[in-house]
Amino acid sequence: MMSVRLDHGSDEIGELHEINVTPFIDVMLVLLIIFMIAAPLATVDIAVDLPASTAQANPRPDKPLYLTLKPDLGLLVDNDAVSRNDLSAALDRATGGGHDQRVFVRADKAVAYGDLMSLMNSLRDAGYLHVALVGLESDKAAP
Repeated sequence: MMSVRLDHGSDEIGELHEINVTPFIDVMLVLLIIFMIAAPLATVDIAVDLPASTAQANPRPDKPLYLTLKPDLGLLVDNDAVSRNDLSAALDRATGGGHDQRVFVRADKAVAYGDLMSLMNSLRDAGYLHVALVGLESDKAAP
């Protein structure tokens, strides 16, 4: 008779010495989804200079064109009072019809954001797309 003994070792399960990467992949996929959703929301379409800014001051043109929005919502092109209906014609007179000239907008702190946006829309409708917001230069940005 012939007998065969098959030794399968002990009944204990041996330790597996490999790293389980499944939880790592799950975490990475969740982070990828979060960044894919958050990245488009973090982009800013319009760059504006805030009233208190520590940015490097740009050189001023020889004769800048200032458009001032007063607290009572009155408009001044340079130093001349203008009604909102005559804004386009006044800007055309001041620039000689050059719509490429930058318009420096000065708005009082008391002016509501909606009123400032309405003025910006009026400038866009008049064809003036190069607009700079004027603010006070500061060493520290306001809170």
